[in-house]
Amino acid sequence: MKSSSNIAAKRRSLILSAALKTFAENGYRGASIQKIADRAGLPKANILYYFKNKKLLYSAVMQSIVSMWNSTFDSVTVDDCPSTALATYIADKMEISRLHPYSSKAFAIEIINGANNLDNAFKNWHVEWVEGRKQVIQGWINAGKMKNMNPEFLLYHIWSSTQHYADFSAQINNLRGTPLTKDEFSEATSTVVNLILKGCGLTVPEEFTL
Repeated sequence: MKSSSNIAAKRRSLILSAALKTFAENGYRGASIQKIADRAGLPKANILYYFKNKKLLYSAVMQSIVSMWNSTFDSVTVDDCPSTALATYIADKMEISRLHPYSSKAFAIEIINGANNLDNAFKNWHVEWVEGRKQVIQGWINAGKMKNMNPEFLLYHIWSSTQHYADFSAQINNLRGTPLTKDEFSEATSTVVNLILKGCGLTVPEEFTL
């Protein structure tokens, strides 16, 4: 018999998945708890049991997107190899852009519109994550493992380079006349890894060499 904690975790995951699709299709204003409940196949009361209101649910969806992006960089420390850590982070974000483009687009739309629907808990959590990662990158710089640069701007560059392939997929498809294949996405990933790591004065891992 499944434990209540496992059931709760699966139900939360189901709600977040349904909410992401509903917010992506309707925007924050156009989405409703009832629409999300209908998509999840759950009573509205179940949604409100896990998330007290739409804004809290929305912030949870946004946090789940950012957590997915950042998972491979969460536990990286100054003692890790910057070449491996950054290449893995970039490649993972590129794969997420390939497999979950709507997640990226939903987040981009919110940020472009001023991030007015994100609560302070999300904003504070995001700031803390970035500050922690900046300290790691600065530690690599201080140890002479990579070129001296602003860690904050490096993170922004990684985000823009990788999320472009999701946020602007329509432009890519129009220019090419067809979506990128998996192999072409791999080539794009290697290109982004090479550009960023070489700009940091780092050696590119063999699997990403062009």
